[in-house]
Amino acid sequence: MPKMKTHSRAKKTFKITGSGKVKRFKANKSHLLTKKSTSRKRHLRGSTMVDSANSKMVNRLLCIGG
Repeated sequence: MPKMKTHSRAKKTFKITGSGKVKRFKANKSHLLTKKSTSRKRHLRGSTMVDSANSKMVNRLLCIGG
């Protein structure tokens, strides 16, 4: 059986932390920023963890854990 290939977009989008959780950046922060409030843009700053409902799919895209 051949090796599984890592999903190209997923490897650019997600990072794995030291404890094995998947880190992601928040959406809606790339363009059309003039109509968004300052507090909304501030809350979109930084990163967060992938929700547990989606972590199985992301791990499969990254070929982690079997």
